[in-house]
Amino acid sequence: MMNHHDDMPTSSKIKFELSDDEEIEEEEEESASEDDGETEIQEVLANVTFEELQKARSDGSHVVNKRPKLERKGKRENKNRPMEISSKKPVGRFREVIQAPKKVVRDPRFESLCGTLNVDGFKKRYNFLYENDLPAEKEQLKNQMKKTKDPQALSGLKERVSWIDKQLKSASTKHGDKEILVKHKKKEREAAKQGKQPYYLKKSEIRKQQLVEKFKELKESGKLASFIEKKRRKNAAKDHRFMPYRRSNDNLQET
Repeated sequence: MMNHHDDMPTSSKIKFELSDDEEIEEEEEESASEDDGETEIQEVLANVTFEELQKARSDGSHVVNKRPKLERKGKRENKNRPMEISSKKPVGRFREVIQAPKKVVRDPRFESLCGTLNVDGFKKRYNFLYENDLPAEKEQLKNQMKKTKDPQALSGLKERVSWIDKQLKSASTKHGDKEILVKHKKKEREAAKQGKQPYYLKKSEIRKQQLVEKFKELKESGKLASFIEKKRRKNAAKDHRFMPYRRSNDNLQET
């Protein structure tokens, strides 16, 4: 028979077990207090602005958890007296007496209310500018240039005439490009009906076709020789810039 006294724990063992429980409780209390401290720090940091954090990182002297200053309200000694306001606070120069409606500026190029731009329709509607108005204005300016003697006015008229020439030239080139594209599209549609794949023209190919058309027009009008001579002189002048010149010292040494 075994004795029951062997199963019973001794006094020293009981004390040891109790001490372990106390240590566990103390550790739990410490961890809980640490968690509370962390939550408080997180709450404080949540209200801090990014600018204050940057200042605190840069020099370390800036106080992060700074309380905002409360604005002091004006005082009055008596309810019948007006309120006293500090003279240190600057007063705004402009006061909004009447709330006027704001002017809303709309750009028709970027407004969906104005619709989309139809390039072909625009050219058809305003084609009279390039066919009638600008050439007529050019003739008037030329007549004014003959009559005026003021050099400043003459220079202004010349600038206007050159601007009109540029506008007319750009319009003619755009019109030529459009005609070339229209012809090419017709050919490609017919080819697509036969089962061929469509071919899209590049800008370089459009320029080549423009030169071919211009060559044909000059040949028919009889101005091809003068045009080629003019181009040759222009290219020769360009090449002449890059030609090396003899130095003056070399000529002196030869003599």
